[in-house]
Amino acid sequence: MHLIQLFLPLYDNAGKGFERGMFDTVRRELTDRFGGATAYARAPARGDWEDADGEVHRDDVVLFETMTDTVDRDWWAKYRSTLEQRFRQDRVLIRATTVEML
Repeated sequence: MHLIQLFLPLYDNAGKGFERGMFDTVRRELTDRFGGATAYARAPARGDWEDADGEVHRDDVVLFETMTDTVDRDWWAKYRSTLEQRFRQDRVLIRATTVEML
């Protein structure tokens, strides 16, 4: 079993917040494809990252999680690209972790 986590920004690069409907769409898309999704949206996570010039940037993010038996890397690459366009990001972080169900 694999846990897939998606980190989506709350704000664009100009500091304008994304509409709630954008996040609802992601949750619905993940639920339709994988049978369920969890969004951690009430207390956004803070992410700091350093660019190539050494400047540190901050993002407030919503974390989405879903689980799947197999990881379809081609589908995830296309979906990541869709999210990058939708949320106007150079890169959206999506990671997969193998988990053991207890």
